[in-house]
Amino acid sequence: MNASSCARERDRGDRLPGTRMERVLAGLREWPKRIEPIWFYDPRGSALFERICTAPEYYLTRTEVSITRADAPEMAAALGPRVVLIEPGSGAGLKTRLLLEALHAPRAYVPVDISREQLMATTRRLRDDFPLLPVLPVCADFTEAFALPKVALHEEARRVVYFPGSTLGNFRRSAAIDLLRRMRAIAGTGGAVLLGVDRVKNEAILERAYNDSEGLTAAFNLNALLHLNRELGTDFEPAAFAHRATWVPDQSRIEMHLVANRRLGFVVGGERFEMARGEHLLTEYSQKYTLRDVADLARSAGLDVRRTWSDPQDWFSVLLLEPAVPE
Repeated sequence: MNASSCARERDRGDRLPGTRMERVLAGLREWPKRIEPIWFYDPRGSALFERICTAPEYYLTRTEVSITRADAPEMAAALGPRVVLIEPGSGAGLKTRLLLEALHAPRAYVPVDISREQLMATTRRLRDDFPLLPVLPVCADFTEAFALPKVALHEEARRVVYFPGSTLGNFRRSAAIDLLRRMRAIAGTGGAVLLGVDRVKNEAILERAYNDSEGLTAAFNLNALLHLNRELGTDFEPAAFAHRATWVPDQSRIEMHLVANRRLGFVVGGERFEMARGEHLLTEYSQKYTLRDVADLARSAGLDVRRTWSDPQDWFSVLLLEPAVPE
């Protein structure tokens, strides 16, 4: 899960082809059944997500914020002046604000988010706080092609794609590489990608982060079913499911599921599906990385790691990636 405001990885997963309904049907026909995590993010889900970011068990937000607060001047110096900062999955923009304050004469900030309500709220706040900075929102799903404002295409501006929160971890390896390639293309030959990634650590710490004591993550997970019911006319019964998030060591990731607590059936797009008691509906991956993992992914996407900033415990890192120089 993610929004750039906190550091939760917003999982887009591997996008399925077709319309929203076609993608939902395709995911439910897989084994295990799965839905795309974009269904987390209606207004209620976004509000729950912001609360998750303040949960004591959820270390990602405060850790990445602490890195950004401490090292934003160095990041800004490495990025250089007159940057156009482009942020896919922008959310509420807490870390972004720290970075913008440190940048020298930024040309523009381009938040990109699928939630129009949150996007416009963030835009209004940033325009109030940075009155001289053009804030140019783009309402779009960043896993698909989207058009940049003209100012971002100006030759004098250095385009920097800002992707905090370890959102990359919500994608399988091949999809993560494809996404980094698209970011490299957006940045252009003279640009950069500033990437936040969650690091591999103790299993108990990881599992607590996705099973908070207030039940916020459970409510967030179940909210995806309510969103589907409202938007696509499905008939999921959220009370028939339980939240489960577990560490899968051989995949180096947390997996979030909704587990059927009884035998049940539901209809989606006129097609009936059934689940046995104990069967899982997969809703999210949250990959955790070593620095070598990230360097390998970047290299596969034509990017090189230039700088790395980490917290003292090495729980989280922010990396500066730039297009690789052809040999």
